Amino acid sequence: MSKYKVNLRINNLNVSVDEGTTILEAARQLNFKIPTLCHHDDLCVAGNCRVCVVEQKGARLLPAACATPVSEGMEILTNSMKVRQARKHIIELLLSEHNAECTVCFKSGNCELQELSNEYRTGNRTFLDVLKPSKSDISSPSIVKDDSKCIRCQRCVRTCIQLQSVTALAVTQKGKDMKISTFLDKPMNEVICTNCGQCVNRCPTAALVERSYIDEVFNAIYDPNKFVVVQTAPATRVAIGEEFGMGPGTRATGKMVAALRRLGFDKVLDTDFTADLTIMEEGTELLH
Repeated sequence: MSKYKVNLRINNLNVSVDEGTTILEAARQLNFKIPTLCHHDDLCVAGNCRVCVVEQKGARLLPAACATPVSEGMEILTNSMKVRQARKHIIELLLSEHNAECTVCFKSGNCELQELSNEYRTGNRTFLDVLKPSKSDISSPSIVKDDSKCIRCQRCVRTCIQLQSVTALAVTQKGKDMKISTFLDKPMNEVICTNCGQCVNRCPTAALVERSYIDEVFNAIYDPNKFVVVQTAPATRVAIGEEFGMGPGTRATGKMVAALRRLGFDKVLDTDFTADLTIMEEGTELLH
């Protein structure tokens, strides 16, 4: 059964989409880019960041494209002067309470907020900095949580609750004191976190990043009194290829092992056998 079609105009181009489609989705069908920070295709609609605002002819306010369904005869402008100015101010407001240490940040060059800041030319700040001092939570063996870089988009919370069903992260307090925290504000190593890393994967800034052990590894490699062994997970031999431009599913075991040996590891081992045992065990648990 086909859905009812809705006709509208986006940037003076006609488009017909299914009923219930958002302005953001309709614009994508015409290849118009609308910036987003809180929105993610894997997650439910939040409409928190307001970076995706557009201009609707005849409307007083600028609607959020990610959270506004299309309607018959709607006329939308995605890049008017009014829209660009509003987006710029929104980005500047986010930057006013953001720890913008971009030159030494782990996510520099891969940060969505930094990318939008460059695109909308926010060099001359309009608003005063109101960044609150905070200390990074480095208690977790896998994840570093830095509230000073959080834009409260809640992607991590929705990922942890909706996709992973863990609920290690949550929104706490209200208004200007609202933040992303844990149960009773406990450190990450004291809450039920599975260290899956999916929150890190969806964080648009460096508020949540993977904990790095690179310095410790190189210190061990350069120590002449240590015999250093690296052991890789089975998924790595395929996943690492995509990072270097190989096609999805390309096996890069030989290249990976050769690279690790050249880095200075004395031996390279593979978690083959124990991974097979894990699969058998988890498969049995699933069946029962």
